[in-house]
Amino acid sequence: MHDYCIRPATPDDLDGARVVMLDAVYRDFGTGYVPCWHRDIIDPAAAYLAPARHALLVATDERDGSVVATAALDSRGPAHPPNPRWLAERFPSGETAQLRRVYVRPEHRRRGLARRLVAELLEFARVDGGYRSVYLHAYASAPGAQELWRSLGKVVCEERQDGPGGGGILHFEIPMGP
Repeated sequence: MHDYCIRPATPDDLDGARVVMLDAVYRDFGTGYVPCWHRDIIDPAAAYLAPARHALLVATDERDGSVVATAALDSRGPAHPPNPRWLAERFPSGETAQLRRVYVRPEHRRRGLARRLVAELLEFARVDGGYRSVYLHAYASAPGAQELWRSLGKVVCEERQDGPGGGGILHFEIPMGP
């Protein structure tokens, strides 16, 4: 049985967080590192630690202190293009808390880490007071993604992709709560 510590990332956590994130984009998504999509992974301090309304959380394994999961939030809504114009208008930057980089190492999945990380980020968004909605997009084929996000929110747009890998991208709105 593992015990985990969920907390805001510090500069000392960034190398471990970066490894978890890069492993996910290569292993789970098959895209590898794409600079226009993943710049925040390379410099998470600038993306999540420096801006006051952004956050990066980590889950560490209490046995050895290693980072085993990440979750981030920023104030950027989905961009148009590549997303549909109506989606960008529904979730404008500045008013939208976008959940990002919710990744758990495979050997630590199915232990509630993603759900706990997201709960902490939703509380961060509530306390901020300036967010009116919470948005995220997920690859339909990512392990466990659909089940988690469908249990926490509702699909507002489904972009299907035919061919190898299939699935496409699902866009979700997550209730912020009380």
